[in-house]
Amino acid sequence: MPPVAVFTPPAVALADLDGTLRERGYAVLAAADVAALAGVDAQALAALVPGWDDLPPDHYLKDGGRYRRRRHSCYVVTAAGVQPVPQRRHWQPVEYNALHGGMERWFEPVGPTTVAQPAWAALIRALAQACWRQAPGPRWHVEAHQFRIDTTDGVGRPTPEGAHRDGVDFVAVFLVGRQAIRGGETRVFAAQRREGERFTLSEPWSLLLMEDARVIHESTPILPLDPARPGHRDTLVLTFRAAAFLGDD
Repeated sequence: MPPVAVFTPPAVALADLDGTLRERGYAVLAAADVAALAGVDAQALAALVPGWDDLPPDHYLKDGGRYRRRRHSCYVVTAAGVQPVPQRRHWQPVEYNALHGGMERWFEPVGPTTVAQPAWAALIRALAQACWRQAPGPRWHVEAHQFRIDTTDGVGRPTPEGAHRDGVDFVAVFLVGRQAIRGGETRVFAAQRREGERFTLSEPWSLLLMEDARVIHESTPILPLDPARPGHRDTLVLTFRAAAFLGDD
């Protein structure tokens, strides 16, 4: 099989995060800058990683796949801090998710060991502050998704719905880890123009932050490097919406 070009993520310095996000509608940070943004060290971020080894299967996949595992929890962030809310559905309209829109999907919450790690709330709080610098307001309604996409059945699809928006204000995608895979290229397109960029997030805890109304995004399928050794791709996705949780308004 001929090699496929791998494009380096267009990471910007932490000092340029706000300006780049305002100008382009998306920005990428390297892991060291993510740690600095959240006010934690690399060890604190690494302490979150074991939480991806205990994700239940996603039983809602309409394509019949068994390649996705996930957990989901919700929070309200105000100036007072990060407050968890009782476990609730994840819902999207079909206008944003043609494959799974309109379904009330209930997932197991993020595990207590993960939530107890100092870096968990620090990441949510830091990203909320970054979003506030773009769009000031009293609160953010945050949905946190842990994903593992694996290649047990040969192909894993990080975004089976294809290129999409999420119907929120901002979306943060952290690459938590990649193991024994190829593919998983990130693609970001301007929603209203013929512009786009493609790159592969490979550094653990690197970040793609997007203004949802301005860009469309997707990740390409993953394949195992060795068919006899299944691999996986782990991500943390945080969505931020000012008005309410999606579907409540």
